[in-house]
Amino acid sequence: MKSKKLRALIICLSIICILFLSSVLYLWLTTEVPKNIVWGVNFSQKHARQMGLNWQDTYQAIITDLKVKKIKVAVHWDLIEPERGKYNFIDLDWQIETANSNQVRLVPIIGMKTSRWPECHLPDWIKDRPKEEQQEAILKLIEQIVIRYRESSAIESWQVENEPLLKFGVCPWIDEDFLKKEVELVKKIDPQRKVIISDSGEWSFWIKAARIGVIVGSTMYRRVWISERNTYANYAFPSSYYRIKLGLIKALFNKPVICGELQAEPWGPQLLYDISMEEQNKTMNLEYFRDNIRFAQSTGITEFYLWGSEWWYFMKEKGYPEIWDEAKSLFDVKP
Repeated sequence: MKSKKLRALIICLSIICILFLSSVLYLWLTTEVPKNIVWGVNFSQKHARQMGLNWQDTYQAIITDLKVKKIKVAVHWDLIEPERGKYNFIDLDWQIETANSNQVRLVPIIGMKTSRWPECHLPDWIKDRPKEEQQEAILKLIEQIVIRYRESSAIESWQVENEPLLKFGVCPWIDEDFLKKEVELVKKIDPQRKVIISDSGEWSFWIKAARIGVIVGSTMYRRVWISERNTYANYAFPSSYYRIKLGLIKALFNKPVICGELQAEPWGPQLLYDISMEEQNKTMNLEYFRDNIRFAQSTGITEFYLWGSEWWYFMKEKGYPEIWDEAKSLFDVKP
């Protein structure tokens, strides 16, 4: 009996090795830029407001001036449910209706961890409650959101949490089993749409995300501030690093991979709106922006959501429209 199990294990491992090595070889040699790359952006109402912007004007400009057709919208819990059981959908309704009237497709990020610092946006009324109570409230929140918007043609897919298995941000816990419950709830309420699970592009092989989600979301950051070392760093990952992981996910799970966060804004020692222009230029400027686009195009991924559209608008309003204008060439594509 033991020999049969051992033989089966060896066969399985051999198949995995063959699939992995074949995908590595293929993707290592394939460097052609994919045709018809899709470009979108991330947007956070809260982040735009914290930068001193009129968040509605910013959102409108992204759609009407940049002509973006795909947006990942951060649905922050503390904005939706500021009081227990009292949901405020006015602002999110406006974002979805505005997108719908302009033929823009949205990916709402829902749950406890929905991007932008502090990553987990718990309302004050739930922060000090037990984990079980927090999880119960999260499921109710997700249920309210998905039921409300599942009939909207603007919704393309749902992203459940943001990098939920990565220890990053001010978050009370990580729970893979609970993440599965969230995903199952979304699938039950809205079986027509796919669910995205995102993971670190730099520090993960995306295996757990692929097991749980229908679509895998990755990040792609290249110039960052390392707080533990009190210094800036350039990540040395080559584009083949992403191509190899892309091939691995396709070989093992046959699931698509998108880049949910492509760095297109500074990453400094303080929050973006608290650092000087000189400090911002150390990790993002027009040259770096162009370089990141070229790098992204060589990874084999065919769908990207750029991280930083609020900052582009902020810079434009301050008299520095270079990146805003450069981004137009990605989105304003004539048929």
